[in-house]
Amino acid sequence: MSTPGTYQDEKKLPENVGAVDSDGSSTIETFTALIAEDHRHEIKLRTMSWQKAAWLLAGDQVCLAIMAQSWSLSVLGWVPGILTMLLSGALFWITSITMHKFIMKNPQIKDICDFGYYAFGKSKIAYEFTGFMLLANNILLIGFHVLTGAKILNTLSDHSLCTVTFSIIATIMGIVMSLPRTLKHVSFMSLFSAACMGIAILLFLVFAGIEDAPLYGYNGDYPTDGEVRTYAFPLPGTTWVACMNAVLNITFLWVPQILFPTFISEMERPQDFPKSLAVLAGISAILFIVPPAIGFRYLGQYSTAPAFGSLGVVAYKKASFSFVIVPTLVIGVIYANVSAKFIYFRVMGKSRHAHSNTVIGWGVWGLVMVVLWIVAFVFAEVIPSMGDFLSLLGAAFDSFFGFIFFAVAYWQLYRGELFAGAARSVMTIVHVFVLLCGLFLLGPGLYAAVEAIIADYAGSTRPAFSCADLSL
Repeated sequence: MSTPGTYQDEKKLPENVGAVDSDGSSTIETFTALIAEDHRHEIKLRTMSWQKAAWLLAGDQVCLAIMAQSWSLSVLGWVPGILTMLLSGALFWITSITMHKFIMKNPQIKDICDFGYYAFGKSKIAYEFTGFMLLANNILLIGFHVLTGAKILNTLSDHSLCTVTFSIIATIMGIVMSLPRTLKHVSFMSLFSAACMGIAILLFLVFAGIEDAPLYGYNGDYPTDGEVRTYAFPLPGTTWVACMNAVLNITFLWVPQILFPTFISEMERPQDFPKSLAVLAGISAILFIVPPAIGFRYLGQYSTAPAFGSLGVVAYKKASFSFVIVPTLVIGVIYANVSAKFIYFRVMGKSRHAHSNTVIGWGVWGLVMVVLWIVAFVFAEVIPSMGDFLSLLGAAFDSFFGFIFFAVAYWQLYRGELFAGAARSVMTIVHVFVLLCGLFLLGPGLYAAVEAIIADYAGSTRPAFSCADLSL
């Protein structure tokens, strides 16, 4: 395995480009040289327009997790729930812009590991630790999507096959769809993925509105827990752990930045990324708040995660849930692509096979993908409560990827000038708050995730490689 390029000649900038000026004046020239160097390769990575990057962002973010937000509102109530959504969205925009500014100052950054390396003062330890977090987070997320694919196939077929068989089918489909090497090609899938998820959400909203009552809630079938009702604040008896997990559920929907440096590194004009980000922010502001709010209005305390499970008519449930198979696979592909590139370029190093259509190059790429998906499949089958383990990983890792990294990057960008003017002073205070949010998720958030796992293990758990029915 080759030495990471990040701390081997500073990501090997083209020879005709010097270090980036402290004022950032040579950043565009540096990107131009990096893109020119990339375009000399047989397989060109830096080819995405900002429009295709927007498709990719939408494909990643318009996902099944949106349908878990009604449950969060049912735990927190209207006021804390909506406030958490609005605050998460605002922090998402601020931290993403800070991330982009930092990458524009350090054009060599190609993934979140490079970002950690530069943000923490060119630390090799930060690079390797970020690499571990990247792979652990992404592989388990891929595993979660394998399990979700099996759940969808279970639901649509009325459990016609063993769940492990459905997981294998989802894994094979994921491997095949992951073979394209460039994110430009994946972005086409992402557009279709976002459209399918949009249809699923729309169908759910229609069905939730026209049916007489929901069928199922975590506290019993309708009307065991009374008539459907909504409320401004958490109901009496709601535990702190439940509230914290609901907050985590909202927060981590707004934390996709682990992928952004890789996306930016494959754009033809990285300086245009804020345009892509603005498209995503607009889509997210609508889809992350409006459908969950409507879902909570019609499902109330019977809201489940995902909300499809609360629908009372089986045909409604199947019709809306069926479209989720596309984003389930495509989002797994996106995380697999980013993870595979981290491994692939460490293995291939400066070899000509890394950027060429050779048997060795494609063979190694295919092998890395197969291994990633198989490891994810194994985790999906052996971990009893994948959702709770993802909450644990989110609290442990996304606290860095969504908050702490960008507070540190802001300090690196403006140290010595943190309070140079009113606007800068306000942003400095905001980034101190960002840091505190990250530390809060890393502390109490992690504790709540662990408590949820302990509670799951106290009851019956799904055995490894089980054929049990996972239908909604």
